[in-house]
This record gives sequence, structure tokens and C-alpha cells, in this order.
Amino acid sequence: MRIPALAIAAALALPAAALPAAAWAAPADLVIWGGPIYTAVDAQPKVEAVAVTHGRIAFAGARAGAKALVGPKTKVIDLKGATLFPGFTDSHAHLREIGERELTLNLEGSKSAAEVTARLKAYLAEHPPAGLVVGGGWIETGWPEGRFLDRTDLDTAAPTTPVLLQRADGHALTANSAALKAAGIDETTAAPAGGQILKGPDGKPTGMLVDNAMGLVARLRTAPSRDQTLAAYRAAFRVETAYGWTGVHFMSVDWADVPLLEEMDKNGEATLRVYNAVSGQQAGPLFASGPRATADGRITTRAIKLFMDGALGSRGAALFEPYSDAPGLQGTFVTDPAVMRPLMAKALASGIQVSTHAIGDRGNATALDLYEEAFKADPAAGKAGRWRIEHAQIVRPADIPRFHADAVIASMQPSHAIGDFHFAPARLGKERLKGAYAWKSLLDSGAVVVGGSDAPVERGAPLIEFYAAVARKDLQGFSNADWHPEERLSRAEALKLFTSSPAYARFAEKELGSISVGKRADFSGFSVDLMTAPEAAIPKGHAVLTVVDGQVVYDNR
Repeated sequence: MRIPALAIAAALALPAAALPAAAWAAPADLVIWGGPIYTAVDAQPKVEAVAVTHGRIAFAGARAGAKALVGPKTKVIDLKGATLFPGFTDSHAHLREIGERELTLNLEGSKSAAEVTARLKAYLAEHPPAGLVVGGGWIETGWPEGRFLDRTDLDTAAPTTPVLLQRADGHALTANSAALKAAGIDETTAAPAGGQILKGPDGKPTGMLVDNAMGLVARLRTAPSRDQTLAAYRAAFRVETAYGWTGVHFMSVDWADVPLLEEMDKNGEATLRVYNAVSGQQAGPLFASGPRATADGRITTRAIKLFMDGALGSRGAALFEPYSDAPGLQGTFVTDPAVMRPLMAKALASGIQVSTHAIGDRGNATALDLYEEAFKADPAAGKAGRWRIEHAQIVRPADIPRFHADAVIASMQPSHAIGDFHFAPARLGKERLKGAYAWKSLLDSGAVVVGGSDAPVERGAPLIEFYAAVARKDLQGFSNADWHPEERLSRAEALKLFTSSPAYARFAEKELGSISVGKRADFSGFSVDLMTAPEAAIPKGHAVLTVVDGQVVYDNR
């Protein structure tokens, strides 16, 4: 379904002011009380009850006021002491890949290369392969082997079956010998621009392919069928709503999946509010059509996703100075700036938001340079475009004020810090950590900062993200001076990171992001009070209620 940019607001239901007064006086469809309710509204941060009519918030205030709206058909939900918040939005996730994680070999939590071998062997025994085997989620941080996953680790379990196992960050994978052979990769193969083929002392590939080099094995994969893609999205919707997310900003969407998601919404299967950023290479149809949305606004496509550089863990993030633990490397630009410039120009002209992946300090500075260059063509459109930098992980302190000055949103994932800081000091040295994962510095500079998870790179649980933002410690409670505890956020700041700021980042601040009368009734309920609980208790909590447009899509009270 194509809806021009100017029609997106109309595609959303009528705002409160346009609804008949009788709609608010009538019995509510849904009332929620029985626990603390935080609104993310500074003037009224906490209420006792909320009421919903026609998918919108009709009342937020004292329990007595909500009780007056209870009729014979009103659904009343007692939180039983749990806590309710505006709907939490994951501002950076990969929705289809979250579902695929549930349906393929998941190597999260592997504590060694040997464990990966054992888990691969067990998986193959349970799922006899008919062709290529894929999986992912491994990360070598803390492994006793002290190295990346190697093709020989995979060969032990799969000597003849091609296997590709993606690193957790999605910017590298390890191929076994059978896969390398099938793809025609050997010691003479040249790495493509923006990619690396890691080699051992013998000059032969280790199996580790970084960034654009992963494309060398792409032909081994077969495109998923429609049924497989639907299965992945259905699994993702189940997982995300069970975590308490009500919305996702879906990064790097395949253009072919946009109408599929719109169809799922039409059929009542889209239980999340999805904001799509289409992969930049496939942006042509979106430039031609302009922003689009389903009739109820549940699936909106208004952005493109570009890649500036790689990831820190696989040493692909572009740095001004070499890696401290690999003096010969400075990372790579995954996309040539000459390729990005015309895409940015077309996006600016057609009202399409740009979201650019940038992790290293050179990657972030160059992305800001390109944005500033693009905005010169139309400064007003540039300021209004709400362009984003995804991750903004390593930023020179001098570049931090540029986000606010250029009206660029910093889209950051707090859990990256609590994982990366176990290896970031080795990669960067202490001096470069001063601008690393600098949420507080960016906020204090006046920039808009939004929070996400980057799932399936990370687990994707909102309570882990919230904890990371306010504690800046790993899940065992560890931190030190290298982690720059001064970058921690207050509870109120962290709440906005996942509620009102994501609404702004998707041009929906009048519809979403707070518990305010007239806004859409999206709520996330958790077993733990995020605003008062001890830090250590936050990630131990769980979602108890997820409501989207006044519809209960998950209930575990």
C-alpha cells in the first residue's frame, strides 16, 4: 500500500481533539490500575490509573477518575503491584533476524571456541543438513583460546557440510573449509573494498570474513521462501512483545519485506508498531513513492539505512589512529562516501530520513561531514529531516557538539557498552574511551539520544538496555574508571531514551511516547519498578503486560 508523505498523519487515527466528546464520556474499553504508572510527562510524571477508548488514552490520573469510566464491557486490568510505562520502543533492531535467531543455530553465550564446536555438532545431529548450515551469535570476548572462531573449529563438527557462523555483531562470519571451497576462496583470493579476509601464519584463510568480504560467500545462501520469511517475522513478533516492546525501528529492511509486513498488519498479525529503514541499496522505490504507511499506521516506512564503517569487535570500525591492539589496522569504510552522497541527496529531496551506521571515531566524523555537506543543498530540510547516526559509539569529544548543531539524532544501544568495554580498552586505549558510548555527554550537549538494542547482536531485552543506561556496569555489577561512570543516565533520562525520544525519532511525538490523553494507547508493564528499584534488580525483572493501540498483545501477570 502506497501512502504519500502528507497522508501519513491521516493514516493514523483521529487525534483526541477530533474525537467526539461523547467518546470520552462513554465507558472505556480498557482500564489499568493496581501499580505505579509512569507517564514520561514532566508535569505529571506518575498517575494511579489509565483508561483507553478507541485505542487512545482517554484518561490518566487518579483511580477514582478511571473508575467512573468503567462500564459493563470495560476490560479492567489489575497490575498487582507491577509497574506500567509508556510503550517501550527498540530504536534499533533487526526484526527478521530476531526471528531467524529463534529458528536457526543460536550460539549466544558460547564460552569458548570448543563450545561452539560442540554446539554445532549437537545441532547437526538433531537437524541433519540438506545443504548449507547457518547460525550466529558467537563472540570471542573472554574465550580461553584468545582468538576469533576459526574454520578448523567448524571442520571438526562439519568436515564436508558447508557452514557459516556469523559473529554476534553481524559484521563478520566464520566459514568452514567446505564453505570456503564451495565459494572458491583460498590464499589467492583478494579481499573486496571495505572487507577483510583474515589469514593465518601459513597465508591460508582462517575462515574469518569481515564486513564486505562476507559477500564472497553470499551465493551459497538461498533466498528464504515466503513461508520461511513469515515464520521469522511471526517468531520475532512473539519474542519482542514478550519482552515488553511495543515498537521497533527496523534497520536494514529488505524492500521485498515491506509489503509482506504491510500484509501481516492487514491480516492482524503485526503485534508491534514497526518503523522501517530500508537497506540503502534498495532505496529506489522508496525515493519514488515517498514515505508510506498502512491504514492504521502500524507499519510505517520512511527511512533508509546506510553503512559508514564496520564494528569495533572485528576491528572494522573506522578510526583516525590505528587500533591499539593491532597497529596495522584502522578499520574500513564499508561504503565509499562517493556512493553515499547521491543517496543522501535523493533522500533529502524526497523527504526520506537517513540512518547511517557509524561506530569508529573516523566513521562518525565522516558521517557528520557527509550530512553537513548534504544539508547545504536545503538547510531547512536538513534540520527538519531528523537524520540519525546509528550506534555513535566512538566519537571524538570535539565532534559531540556537532550532533546538536546539525540536528542529528544519536541512536545508541546501551548494552553495547557493557559488553564492549571488556575489550574496548584493548582496541582503543584509554584516551579514546573518553568519547566512547557517551550518552550523557551527547544529551548534555543538547542532542536527541534514542535507545535501542541492536538485537539480535545483543539479547534485545528492554530491562537490560535500561539497566545498562543507568548503571553502566555489566550484568555481574562490574565497572571501573575505564567505563566512564559519569556517562550514566538518570532514571528519568533513561525512560525518555525508550519512550518519548524514539517517538520523536520517527516523527510521531504527537501520537506516541508518553501516557497523555489523546495519544495512542501503547503501554509496557514490568515486574520491577525501573524508577526506584536497586540497579541490580532491574535486569532480573520481566515484562508482565504489553499493550499496543489499546490491545493486549502479551499478558504474563
